[in-house]
Amino acid sequence: MSSRNSLPLFAGTTAVLLGLAVVVALLVAPEDANQGVSQRIFYFHVPIALTAYLCFGLGAWKALRLLWVGGERRDVESYTWIHQGTIFGTLTLITGSIWAKASWGVWWSWGSNQLVLFLVLFLFYCAYFMLRFSIDEGARRGRICAVYALFGVALIPASFFAIRLASDFIHPTVFSREGPQMTGTMFGSFLVCWAAITLLAYVMYRTEVVGKRIDASLRELREVLS
Repeated sequence: MSSRNSLPLFAGTTAVLLGLAVVVALLVAPEDANQGVSQRIFYFHVPIALTAYLCFGLGAWKALRLLWVGGERRDVESYTWIHQGTIFGTLTLITGSIWAKASWGVWWSWGSNQLVLFLVLFLFYCAYFMLRFSIDEGARRGRICAVYALFGVALIPASFFAIRLASDFIHPTVFSREGPQMTGTMFGSFLVCWAAITLLAYVMYRTEVVGKRIDASLRELREVLS
């Protein structure tokens, strides 16, 4: 089965898994003793945040491969992964703000280093698009954008570990050295949601890459016919 022909199968699997994720997050997982029903957004907020980190990291990896071995294909793939990262980064900020307001009465806390670091990471990669579309299309643009994408790698572990080491009310510690601080049902529900969100990001990435390649082929065909 070709890469393009397998996309509908992945999309169908993603739809089923997302439906299952909604069921386990809202109906199967037990209600948190402290936060009540508002804690259920955890099953989407955390997987979305982890997926945003993954997308930014993959975008940087494709950028490194571009600088190392070249290839226009890797420029498109790096761009697409970073694009997905900004989408899931936006969802991270939205779901996090909703959770904070519902549970702790605040939408945002500027005094929280982990929140500010994630916002800096998000805005850094948002600026990537300003850079990209201010340069004429070509190999030079690909190299400059690849270098920029690699600079953002340092912000990913800084943001991630700031959240892991935080002990304030915004990001209570859920995963410690002793393992997940939740029941087996909660952890199982979390894994289902994480798998669903990650697969969704992959399907979105594949769809966008296929669309860009079709668009490039059509442009080349128009140039030949003109």
